[in-house]
Amino acid sequence: MSLSTIVTDEPLMIGHGDTIEHFLTSQKGQQVTIRLGSGEDLTGTVKEVTGPLVQLSTLSGKEFYDAVIVTKNITAVIVRTRTP
Repeated sequence: MSLSTIVTDEPLMIGHGDTIEHFLTSQKGQQVTIRLGSGEDLTGTVKEVTGPLVQLSTLSGKEFYDAVIVTKNITAVIVRTRTP
């Protein structure tokens, strides 16, 4: 398996009662873009989710950095679901 993102060409599915934390846990190891309340986007690989925090690794444009984000500051999680 290469380091590239795996895209499954499946529709995005969420369930009743899902939370940002639950959804991010399901994306562990995958690349996502997180939109913060400030409007800033951070793209990276979900490394860890611990309830109130999520760790993104290999940030886009800052590959040698990780970010720890407070989940209550997340307004959207953007994932790639289709290949061009």
